[in-house]
Amino acid sequence: MDRALNYLALGRKAGLIELGEEPVGAAARAQKARLVLVAQDAGDHTWRRAKSFVAGTNQLCLKVPYTKDELGMAIGRTSLAMAAVTDASLALALAKALPEQEKYGETIAVLTEKVQRQKQRKKEAAAHKKNVRVGKKK
Repeated sequence: MDRALNYLALGRKAGLIELGEEPVGAAARAQKARLVLVAQDAGDHTWRRAKSFVAGTNQLCLKVPYTKDELGMAIGRTSLAMAAVTDASLALALAKALPEQEKYGETIAVLTEKVQRQKQRKKEAAAHKKNVRVGKKK
């Protein structure tokens, strides 16, 4: 199986991916979708709907080079037209694993920036927590 599809399967098992149109829409409305994936053979309506979910937000939408059947098989379903990755690091890894990477360069750059900001915030939060603990001991 393809590396990107493996990431999709791992994300499903870890609970970091929403599957299907309604859950993807809910994740996007809650600003939790980092990357919305749409199968290459999904209908025009599905593609427009996915793009409308992320319109006006900093969430990304990609048409991936896999069929609905291939995406479905990766996650243990018969078919899957749309999925949303809710973890930035997983979204970046999945985007980097897609074939024909030159098509997705802009998306990879945006996700890389998001992951770096996320790591910086975690580092700052850990430093703050450490400073707060040190302050309480005195």
